[in-house]
Amino acid sequence: MSASTDRTRATRGTDAPRPAPPARRRRRGQWIPPQHGAWAMLLVPYVAGLIAVGFSWVQLPLLLAWVGGYMLSYFALLAVKTHRPGRVRAQLVFYGSVTLAAGVTVLVARPRLLLFAPVFAVVLAVNGLFASARRDRALANGLVSVVAATLILPVVAVAGGTAPWQVTATFLVTLLYFTGSLLFVRTTIRERGNRRMLAVSAGFHVVALGAAAWLAPLYAVPFTGYLIRAAVLPQRALTPKSIGIVEMLCSVVLLATVALVTA
Repeated sequence: MSASTDRTRATRGTDAPRPAPPARRRRRGQWIPPQHGAWAMLLVPYVAGLIAVGFSWVQLPLLLAWVGGYMLSYFALLAVKTHRPGRVRAQLVFYGSVTLAAGVTVLVARPRLLLFAPVFAVVLAVNGLFASARRDRALANGLVSVVAATLILPVVAVAGGTAPWQVTATFLVTLLYFTGSLLFVRTTIRERGNRRMLAVSAGFHVVALGAAAWLAPLYAVPFTGYLIRAAVLPQRALTPKSIGIVEMLCSVVLLATVALVTA
């Protein structure tokens, strides 16, 4: 042992706490959830809603409340999962304040949006149960999250002064897309090589193609591509980055088709 090491220990004291491991420091200082796929589920339905009903100023604080609420829910569920709320207290306070301020602004302008609160409360309760059981990556929990993300579409409609049923077709086609996306991603990462899951995913995409074409014939074009993607790409060795790029392109195609259908 070197003399410099002895001097360092003498200065710190033998009982001085050791620095936290790098991974722990990163988690404690983390402010952006490391769930890249969640951003598509968060923003694409919102943008689809804007495309379908047009823009209103209320939809700006709604976006802030929507993104802030996602951040808040992520760190709240992380606290439930780890049983260490103190480690994310700063994030909970900050995102909670942002969500509350933006949410109050939206509700003052559009009080009818309170009718959606029970639905989102049920979703959060289900997510919380899965998180407490450390099963937050379960397929059922993912499907619940897809439904919750797509529900922003009628919320955007009401915030824009439009009846929620005006976006029914856009809501359904977006729900079909993200459900298929969830199944596709599972067949390429978590359940790669699972032939049963691959069959479920491909079968769902066949049904989704028929349903989307029934909603509007033009939707048959992107959903045919989604079906080919779901049937072919899981057979190949794809990196998470490659899968992310594919899903980004698919999301852009969906939004472009929504714009053409609702024009």
